[in-house]
Order: sequence, then C-alpha cells, then structure tokens
Amino acid sequence: MLMPLLGVEVKMNDNSERNLFGIEQLSLRSLIFGALGSCVITASSMYVALRMSALPWPTIFVAVLSMALLKIFGKTTNNEINITQTAMSAGSMVAGGLAFTLPGLWIMGIWKGSADFSVNFFKVLAVAIAGMLFGTVASYILRYRFIVNNGGLTYPIGLAAAETIKAGDHGGKKSIFLFGSMIVSAVYTFFRDQLALVPQVFAYKSTVIAWNSPMAVGMGYILGGLYTGVWFLGALFSNAFIIPFGPKLGLFADGAEAAAFKTSAGIGLMVGTGLGVLIGIVVSAVKKLLSQKGSSDNRIKADKRKIFSFGRILIILTTALAFVFTIAAGISVIPSILLIIGIFIVSVMAASITGQTGINPMEIFGIIVLLGIRIFVDIDATDALLIAGCVAVSSGFSGDLFNDYKAGQVLGTNPKAQLISQIVGGVFGTVVASLALFAIINQFGEVGMDTALPAGQAVGVTTMINGIGDPVVFGVAAGTGAILYLLGLPTATLGIGIYLPFYISSSVFLGGLIRFITGLVKGKSKEDTGTVAASGLLGGEGITGVGIAIVKMFTGA
Repeated sequence: MLMPLLGVEVKMNDNSERNLFGIEQLSLRSLIFGALGSCVITASSMYVALRMSALPWPTIFVAVLSMALLKIFGKTTNNEINITQTAMSAGSMVAGGLAFTLPGLWIMGIWKGSADFSVNFFKVLAVAIAGMLFGTVASYILRYRFIVNNGGLTYPIGLAAAETIKAGDHGGKKSIFLFGSMIVSAVYTFFRDQLALVPQVFAYKSTVIAWNSPMAVGMGYILGGLYTGVWFLGALFSNAFIIPFGPKLGLFADGAEAAAFKTSAGIGLMVGTGLGVLIGIVVSAVKKLLSQKGSSDNRIKADKRKIFSFGRILIILTTALAFVFTIAAGISVIPSILLIIGIFIVSVMAASITGQTGINPMEIFGIIVLLGIRIFVDIDATDALLIAGCVAVSSGFSGDLFNDYKAGQVLGTNPKAQLISQIVGGVFGTVVASLALFAIINQFGEVGMDTALPAGQAVGVTTMINGIGDPVVFGVAAGTGAILYLLGLPTATLGIGIYLPFYISSSVFLGGLIRFITGLVKGKSKEDTGTVAASGLLGGEGITGVGIAIVKMFTGA
C-alpha cells in the first residue's frame, strides 16, 4: 500500500492464473477472503444501522481492505480485488434492509426481546435469504440496461471504488490525489464522529443548513452539476417553500400537513421514475416485436428456443426458491406472489435511483410494496413488516451489486465472477445479519426512539405501514415523475431532493457546484483529477465510519 502512495508504478493486472470452476478471473482466495470479510462488515453494518439510524456504503472501505489483504498474500490483480470486494460488501445491505424494517416488530410489541428466538430467527433468516435471491435475480436481469447500455448510469459509489483500485495499481499523481484526499477525509470524519472536535452539521441561527460531510461533497462532485442541481431544486421547493410558507399561504392546515405533502410528493416522484423506466422497457419491447414481424420462421423458432435458455431457467428456479422462503417466513401464498411482482417493479426504481444519486432508500421501497399488496389482500402488521424487510433486503442487495458491477465495468471484471462472489458473500451475510439483529437488540434490551437503538428508519416504517401520506399527491407526483423521466429529465434526483432533509441536499449540491465551476475554469482534465480526489473523500469517510462501527461492536461502546 505504501508504494502507490509514493508514486511508484505497481502493475497488478495479470489474470492468467485465476480460473476457478472454469470462470475467468475467479479465484478461491477471493471467495474465502470475501466470505470472511462479509461476516465482519455485515455485523458492523447491523450495529451502526441500529445505533446510528444510518448506513454508509462499505464499497470503498472493502476495496481498500481487499487490496491490502490480497497484496499481503502475494501477487494479485485489479479484477481479483474487485471480485473480493464484491463478496465483502454483499452482506452489508442485507443488514441494512433488516435493520431499517424489522425492528418494528419489537417497537410494536409483537416480538419481545429474545422470546421465541428459534421461531422468529428462522422467519428473519428466511426473509433475508428470499430478499438476497430476489436481489440477485433483479440485478442479473437489469444489469445490461443500467450498467452496459450506452455506458449505463453514473453509480458514483462504484465509480469511486474503481478509481481507488486503479490508483492502488498504477501509482503516480492520481494515487497521491486519491489517497491524500482519503486520508484527510478519514481523519476529519474521526474528529467529527469519535472525538467531536468538529460539528456534525453547520447551522445558521438554529437552522441546520449543511451536513459536515466530505462524503456528501465527494458524491456531489462525482454526480455533477445537472443531477445535483435538480436535486437541490427539489430541496429548495420542499424546504424553502412548502414547509415554511405552505401553511402561511393557506395551502396546508398546518406544518404536519405540509410535511406529509413533502413526503408523498418526494416518494411519488421516485416511484414515477421507476414507472417511467418500466414504460420505456415495454415500449422498447413492443418496437422490437414490431420490427421482427416480418422475420423468417427460422428466426421465430430461434427466439422461441431462447425462452428455454440456461439463464432464463436459472432466473425462474431462483425466483421459485425465493418464493418458497417467503412462504417459510410465514407470508401466505397470495401476498408472496404479489411480493415477487412488487420487488421486480421497485428493483427498477432502486437501480435507477442508486445509479443517479448514490442513495438507495430501501425502506421506502419496502413501504411502497407492502402498501401496494394491501390494496389487493388484507395482511397483518407482522406480515407487513416481513414483506417490507424482504423488499428492503432485495433493493439493498441489488443496489450493492450494481455499484460493484459499475466498478467492474471500469476495471474490465468478469460479471459472472462478480455474481458468484456476491452470492457467496450474501449467503454468509444473511446468516450473520439475522443473528446480529437478535444479538444486538437482546444486548440493549429495547429498540426505538429514546433508546440506545433508535432505529430511525424502522420507526418510520412502523408509522407508515397503514398509509403513505396523501394518496392524491402521491398519485399525481408518480404520474408527473413518469412523464418527466420519459422526457429525459432526472426525476429521481428531484424526488430525492424533495424527500431528504435539506442539510444533506445542500452538501451534495456543493460538490456538484464545485465540479461545474472547475469544468468552466480548468477544463475536463482537471475535472477528471477532481473525480479521483472526490472518490477519496467518499472512501475516507466510509472507511472511518465502518471502522468505528467495528470497534464499537467488539468493545460494546
């Protein structure tokens, strides 16, 4: 790790000896290191999600960790590092999906402590496995559209991970920029989160205006001026107009009604983005069918044979297995069938939003699906939370894999090797995440607001399982979002801006503004150098955040 920092050229890209199971670039040690790393990262992710009501992407942290471990044990390649990192991060979002939803079972008093552990643990494990399998299938199906087609979406986290690995390989000026900014970000985050020497947020006259986060600024820089500008417009609309002036102008009865409008409109626009993507897919499929209408009989027969291709059979079998696990979790047949449909719909939304913003609001997708299911069948609170948990795990797991796929696209990594690595890490992650959920809640005794385990997202899910604000506003926003997406506008970022707190949006916008100004003044070459430095800002905060979580998990702090 020191040689690249000093600018020495260290080439690692020789894949000739890595061909496990006949799959190019896959190695046994990448799976072993990845599985072991997944256990540690998953446990720490569960801890930080419950304790801090937040979960940073571990992607860059595990990229650096994978690089260090593989170099210690001999010659390695960028692709092997990428594959190892893919497995290591796999369980983190499984933990996030569970932590952001299922504590509601304790908050509502349905489950108490570790009572009936064997029964309840199996339900959680079944939900986690089902979500992992659904997420695997969704990412497999959608990879071409969101990663390969026309270069795919930005996926700033995956792009930053790729830049980190490349800098570790090539050394030189870029590595100095990347690791320099990473060290500064890591130390600054330690001062903020552990030593409290710098504030968490910046405020003006008791109004919080910006999150003190190198990660947010770095993410904004990578996303660029267009996405962050639209994001910030959404934030201004909701936080500078709707919330303060809406009630005064008579648009809303009070602040609570204005806040409900903000939530419904933001989520509606995000859902509309997903609907727009689905409409685009359907339109493309129809056009393709019409263009092939005059094809020969041989072509038609060949297309029919594709239905029984190995990939499609694998998709069907994996989906069927996930369905079995939802039944095993105690969710009845009809809701489980509707759950499958819902997951594939929100997977499109998750892929689009994660690719455009670097944020994956997995618990929101869980709420959307469970409320959609409730339109058709009656489900109790337990099933509602289990359904939300399954959707959140699936969305988080696929979002993590899309980030890794993006890094792999930049590095030239074999996606089949990445998929196998993700599944291996995910299997270990589901078991560890399920155990950690019970262990941590049992250790602290209770969960919810004003406890040692606030679990803010789970509290929000618990309050929203019976409804999602104003359905009219939600519907209008969803329709508007779909139309704007089809017109080529980044509506997901607009929805995120409306929904998220202003202080997050302002920090992200600052990064985008810096990139816009840099591009005008210095030109594209300086923009590229800035992207490398911004990747370091993301990585440094992520490394410190995950590192603090791991230490606290083992020390019980």
